[in-house]
Amino acid sequence: MTVNPSDPAPWDGMLDGGIIDLGVGFPFTSKEAKKATYEFMAPLFKDPDSLQMFEFPAEYMFKNVPDLIDPSEDPIEWTVRELDRWGIERAMTGLGEKSLEAARRYPGKFFFSYEVHPNDIMGTVRGIKEAKATHDIKAVGCFPCGQFPQVPIDDPKMYPVYATCVELNIPIFINGGVVGPRMPTDPQHVERLDRVCYDFPELVIVTRHGCEPWEKLAMKLMLKWPGLHYCTSAFAPKHYPQAIIDYANTRGADKIIYCGYFPAGLSLERQMTEMRNVAFREHVWPKFLRENAIRVLQLEN
Repeated sequence: MTVNPSDPAPWDGMLDGGIIDLGVGFPFTSKEAKKATYEFMAPLFKDPDSLQMFEFPAEYMFKNVPDLIDPSEDPIEWTVRELDRWGIERAMTGLGEKSLEAARRYPGKFFFSYEVHPNDIMGTVRGIKEAKATHDIKAVGCFPCGQFPQVPIDDPKMYPVYATCVELNIPIFINGGVVGPRMPTDPQHVERLDRVCYDFPELVIVTRHGCEPWEKLAMKLMLKWPGLHYCTSAFAPKHYPQAIIDYANTRGADKIIYCGYFPAGLSLERQMTEMRNVAFREHVWPKFLRENAIRVLQLEN
């Protein structure tokens, strides 16, 4: 179904500003560039399909991925047009050359997250501090299963990362649940968050990529730990776990945050079309689409 962006949405008139998206990237202009982005995972693969390094290691889970555009297009301008079309006022991107250029062209529209590689412990700590001082990053990100060797959420190598986030007063976004690419999942078991939240009571954590099949455990842990949150990255709205919707509608309105995963996996058209059918209560929409992001990432500063 095609939706006109001007058609009324359940959140119309509820937001004091536009939507804030915590997961936006920029499209590729060639298949070679796209494939190169995922080559860091190659040492982890054993199955024939993954060893051939198809262009997107989790492509069996996604259809019509919109991240490849005509080489004549400017990836930054293409992205900004889509963001504006669907009412995305601000977007978090990974710290890279395209992101920095986008922020130069469009001041105030983009802010940064710094992706860490905790096998290099001190290099990671220094990198976080430099990224904060130089680019005022608003968050740190980590893909535990994608490290080589893999680094579990509660591994000692992660503890300097968490301590640095507490020191700099920034949240960490961390993948939770079964990993999409064909590699072991155990490093991202949601239960591992329990110990980290216990050891770092000041740390703010936002889980990425759904936490399935342990989404109910994620909800229980969010009830238990004030600093633990959940974002909807990599999930089309029609697939939001029911336990998460129910939690947002009751005690978790301050804990669930919108993240679109555009254009790496989903188009904004699909996100904003399907989201109109999500059964959030009225009080949830402004928190989900804007207010929680502002508070958790301290964007008002």
